[in-house]
Amino acid sequence: MTKNNRFFILAVMAMMCFNLLAQGLTFRGVYQTSRDNDYPNGYYSEYVGWNYTLQKAIFIVQQGLYKMEWDGANDVTMPVKDPEVNKADFYSNGQFTDDAKALWATNFNLMYANSGAIIHNGILTTIMSRTDLDANSGAQVVPGATTNDTTRFCVRKWTADHGDLISSEIRPAWDCLESAGMAVNPKDGKVYGLFHITNKYLPDSILNDPDFFAEENADSTDSGYAICTIDLDKMEISQITPGLYYENYITFAINSEGRAFALTSGGTAASLGDDGRYYDINGNLAGAHLYEFDLNTGLVISDTRSNVGYMSQVKRQAACFSKNDPNKMYWMGYYNSGMGYDNYGNWNPLTDREWKTNGKYDTSLYEVDITTGEGHRIANIDDRYLFAYMWVDGEAEPAPAGLRGDVNNDKDVTIADVSALIDYLLTGNADGISLDNANCNLVDDITIADVSALIDYLLTGQW
Repeated sequence: MTKNNRFFILAVMAMMCFNLLAQGLTFRGVYQTSRDNDYPNGYYSEYVGWNYTLQKAIFIVQQGLYKMEWDGANDVTMPVKDPEVNKADFYSNGQFTDDAKALWATNFNLMYANSGAIIHNGILTTIMSRTDLDANSGAQVVPGATTNDTTRFCVRKWTADHGDLISSEIRPAWDCLESAGMAVNPKDGKVYGLFHITNKYLPDSILNDPDFFAEENADSTDSGYAICTIDLDKMEISQITPGLYYENYITFAINSEGRAFALTSGGTAASLGDDGRYYDINGNLAGAHLYEFDLNTGLVISDTRSNVGYMSQVKRQAACFSKNDPNKMYWMGYYNSGMGYDNYGNWNPLTDREWKTNGKYDTSLYEVDITTGEGHRIANIDDRYLFAYMWVDGEAEPAPAGLRGDVNNDKDVTIADVSALIDYLLTGNADGISLDNANCNLVDDITIADVSALIDYLLTGQW
């Protein structure tokens, strides 16, 4: 081989390596709603009109599914809705032209994930914690629970690719569904999460005794985070960690090797270095800290990792790995700790809704090296967009194979499938039908609810 040819081959190889290193990623996510003084109720929404067919007010909202492009270097695009919501697709000349699309668009108003979200088998599950007022006393209680309970969870399931609403249910506070994040372990196919455990250790005789909670200082139980698995069909968690951890965890993610990591919030007193990272008085990186968990025992794996070098807030944020690089965790987090000088010159938590002037909710995309724990701010994100859950495009688990609704396996979905499904429910005879395709609502066992979902699909053309 001549010297020139050798040089040419080396140059081509170098160019290929450079392109591989500079290859960017597309992140997708579930929008995490933020409050804003510019809107009357604190959240963006556009009222479209009253749909008389659906008997619903239709809105276009900021919630929904989004994507964000990173070029592999320093440029990150503004997150945009994906799939896009266009009013012209369902509303024109003062009237609704497509009721199914109008319903789909307004259903994003329900896609809150303030307590966690996960994609598994092509289904997006969102969990929202909420409070409810008692109609008589005005106290915040969950119907049927004791008077100390102020929270219950709204669990909704969606198609991960298009955001079609599949189901919605209310779960009680004691299900402990609030998490710092959930992720699928590719090694065993199970869903794990860092769940905030409360009221788990008291017997029902105490939990159901209103006199116990009448005491002003009564403490129901200790509370903290624990590694758990979750059954998404039953929405039941199983605790692995023998005890509880009391750090303010803000993320949870599992890489392609089945290793689990979480970040804490960062609020350590520190000064800003020339590299844009924060350091303590000893010159060590401050800010959020990276923990690794053993998924078999639920215990923290001891290590000597550094802090990431960036401050963050005590609020749920999103993190994920790319299957192509198990050593880099991508974190979509806050730009700062949320602290600052208020209008009176005091160092305090800044108000939520004045983010445009006080900078409390500025956000960034970070890269965290799990071998060292150190972070790198890739780029700031305009308009403080933040995901409650994110993943790399194309790497979420797809829906099970088959044609949904094709119960009789004739490669088409028609009224004949409704008949076949009803026959199965009446007789239990599964000969000639696909039970996978018969699971039309994609949750739990095959029931009359699947018949209803299939009929709705045939009427509207939308799952």
